[in-house]
Amino acid sequence: MEGVTLEVIGRDVGKALLRAGWRLSTAESCTGGWIAQTITAIPGSSDWFEYGFVTYSNLAKQRVLAVPSECFEGTDAPGAVSEQTVLAMARGALKISGADVAVSCSGIAGPDGGSAEKPVGTVWLGWAVRDVQSPAINAFARCFRFSGDRTAVREQSVREALAGLLDIINNHHGSG
Repeated sequence: MEGVTLEVIGRDVGKALLRAGWRLSTAESCTGGWIAQTITAIPGSSDWFEYGFVTYSNLAKQRVLAVPSECFEGTDAPGAVSEQTVLAMARGALKISGADVAVSCSGIAGPDGGSAEKPVGTVWLGWAVRDVQSPAINAFARCFRFSGDRTAVREQSVREALAGLLDIINNHHGSG
């Protein structure tokens, strides 16, 4: 997907969602709604886009998406930029919206806020998909270390979030 514009990837996601008969919701932190904006810039996106949540603060993540407080409280808490948090964000977005698939994002876009353990450019992405055979939600996450300035980190996050969605949809419904 390197070199392909976000508009093209967004259009491909939309086509794949239509083929699958799925609706999408997003739960974003460091991207500030950029994933949802990319999707909704595509004409006809109302046919496949359900909700876009921007939960920038930890409190918003808890109140809106039901991310457990244990993700943020205590010295052993994984924090906002973690697998546990983005998985909870993606699951929460699915539960609230009734969509079929969700993507979530939380990271450190910079220029400040990084640490030795989580340097600037650390971004966790999560995806959740409803199981068509049961009420279960399948969710998984992946950590990325992006380079560049704040805008570059955020753009790479959007790109990988959308690429991950394409993989999920195509793996469930074929690329036909």
